[in-house]
Amino acid sequence: MPPAERLVSGRVQRLDLGGREVACRLVHSKNAKKLRIRVRGPTELELVIPEGRDEAEGLAFLAENLAWIKVEVERAKSRLALRQTETGAGGTVLLRGETVPVRVSRIPSWRGPNRVALRDGAIQITTGPRARTSVVQSLENWLRRLARERIAHHISLIGPRLQRAPGKVFVMDQRTKWGNCSALGNLSFNWRLVMAPDDVLRYIVTHELVHLAIPDHSTRFWLTVRSHCPGSERARQWLAANGHRLTVDLADRLAGENATDTP
Repeated sequence: MPPAERLVSGRVQRLDLGGREVACRLVHSKNAKKLRIRVRGPTELELVIPEGRDEAEGLAFLAENLAWIKVEVERAKSRLALRQTETGAGGTVLLRGETVPVRVSRIPSWRGPNRVALRDGAIQITTGPRARTSVVQSLENWLRRLARERIAHHISLIGPRLQRAPGKVFVMDQRTKWGNCSALGNLSFNWRLVMAPDDVLRYIVTHELVHLAIPDHSTRFWLTVRSHCPGSERARQWLAANGHRLTVDLADRLAGENATDTP
């Protein structure tokens, strides 16, 4: 906010955003030209009202922009979680179907790259002032490596039974698919599957491996999948119910103040 902008704080308006209450402070400005909403945090907003325009008009502007406010409040919540993670408060992530705490240790004398390890039921991230990679990116890289290891493990067990082997195996971040089998016999998998129970990952690997032999989704295909992965139906149900939990970003990396104003 520019230092020269003279503001006078007014009353606080409470907003109900679908069960979450947010405080909106009404601020009167002699310099502002437009009505403006500023999102200060997950529970705090400001409505800037220019001189000569009344509060009723401002409240109507709030009501018109509730959908935008909900989105920006969620982003503010995610940014707060990211800052807490970067400063050591940590958070939680899904790992093989379980909620696992993340603990961040900032060591001033640490000179190497960020180190990520699973210790005592928690993901421990050690970082220092010279780290070139963010804590969030290091965590994602670690999860990707773990996903590749688990995928390779399941391929080594199931592939020989099917007498099939993929050409290449890619671990990616597809937004619409958990896995894919290309016409060239290459397999690709979403790294986020490492967050799901291992039986779910095994099912997706089995599904794509069977496609090397049976390219369609015929009855024969599904019978073959079930014969090599007896828990396939349960895994499909888990993905249908919980898949959205895997696609949530580790952190919302948007930066800067969010605001909307009148034209």
